[in-house]
Amino acid sequence: MPNPLPSLLAGVVFGLALAAPPGPMNAVIAEESVSNGWLAGARTGLGAMTADAVFFVGSLFGVVAFVERFPTVRAAMVGVGGALMCYFAYGAARDATGGVETVPSGDGAARQAATGFRKAFVLALTNPYQILFWLTIGVGLLEPGELDVLAYTPYVGADLAGLLVVRTGSPALIVGFFLGIALWITGFPAALRAAQRRVAAFAPVVAGASALVLAGFGVVFLVDAVRTLL
Repeated sequence: MPNPLPSLLAGVVFGLALAAPPGPMNAVIAEESVSNGWLAGARTGLGAMTADAVFFVGSLFGVVAFVERFPTVRAAMVGVGGALMCYFAYGAARDATGGVETVPSGDGAARQAATGFRKAFVLALTNPYQILFWLTIGVGLLEPGELDVLAYTPYVGADLAGLLVVRTGSPALIVGFFLGIALWITGFPAALRAAQRRVAAFAPVVAGASALVLAGFGVVFLVDAVRTLL
């Protein structure tokens, strides 16, 4: 019986490699973490990971492929995602200019954590990058074959190609993939909160950077949606 540990560890590396690079989802997680605390940041990341789980199940049943076959449907989803990113960018900019200093506690913290989860879940469901991933790479994770894990790392994949090639078709790879994402969405908010406790102006800077990232991706997605619909 094959040892599942290498596939599990490779999945963890794969999940971390995809979750860690800068992007709209990490911008939302960062803004929630410094504005509303570690729980809110972790729950926000959980919302994004839950969307990945939905995409995974949907790809197995052909739902994600259905979206790709109809450009109008995909464009509408991308447009909604772009509009949401611009709206969340406004909220992050407001936090940045308001000078976030404290985070809510008690019932307030629980409500903010739930809000972050819903925000990230809806945003991830309309994120074309995640849709494309599950259409191409994700759906093949349980099919026998090979996967160049680090080649799909955003921004630096070409430089890392060939460093870690694993066999697909093992459930351990999927388990490790989601475990890697889970490690990121808990560790990233914790690191931000630790930095926030040491640097007084850290929260407004992170909120401002998150606003810029969300606004940039939001405009790109809106333009893409309009071009497709027209």
